[in-house]
Amino acid sequence: MGRSRTLSKKPMTRPKKSAAERRRRDRDQQKRLVALGVAPEAVAKMNSREVKDLLKRPKKIAIKS
Repeated sequence: MGRSRTLSKKPMTRPKKSAAERRRRDRDQQKRLVALGVAPEAVAKMNSREVKDLLKRPKKIAIKS
């Protein structure tokens, strides 16, 4: 059983991430942090990795504020 050409063309089977989609996701995650009660100024200073790490455990954010 061989592999067909449609399955071996990489971008077709697994689409490339675009920069616009990444920026949109980052913006949405920042909005979620602000909605959880983190100060917008503090969120603006964070990088995307810090934002994602905080969103992993939203209950801890609610306890701090």
